Amino acid sequence: MRIAKLNRCEVLDYHDVSGECLMSRERQNDRRQAPRKRAGVVGAGVQYAALPYRTRDGLELLLITSRETGRWVLPKGWPIKGKKAHSAAAREALEEAGLKGKVGKRSIGAYSYGKRLSNGAVLACTVEVYPLAVLRQVKQWPEKGQRRVKWFSPCDAADRVNEPELADLIAGFAAGRLA
Repeated sequence: MRIAKLNRCEVLDYHDVSGECLMSRERQNDRRQAPRKRAGVVGAGVQYAALPYRTRDGLELLLITSRETGRWVLPKGWPIKGKKAHSAAAREALEEAGLKGKVGKRSIGAYSYGKRLSNGAVLACTVEVYPLAVLRQVKQWPEKGQRRVKWFSPCDAADRVNEPELADLIAGFAAGRLA
């Protein structure tokens, strides 16, 4: 067994001594859509998030509440087969907050958090964040009524999130946008 890099995330990959991949083509395709495992961290996954923003009387950032705990978070989700990371992030923003806009193709950073699963276990996740310049919010979306959606100043958004790395990422993004 050898560890190889895939999409900036360490992923377990199985090779023989010649470097020949021992996983079937079908298994390799399944791995691309499943949560990715980081070496040394059992059960770790990668998710993609949008950082929705707009400029009105200054920079504003949109946060949503999680369905289970009501914490303020970014719209995020698992990789989607056939979609690039930034496109998956934009899709989550549409499904979870009804947002449409222009998503950046490059991640502005990442943060870690523990996702509580339905069985009570906590899954260590790394979330790659992509900026989303919001153009509009549709009237109906799949998760409307399941979450609160609110615009915040960058300072208030950083104060509302529980993850220190996300708060730092928000502050850095705002500093770059306001510079």
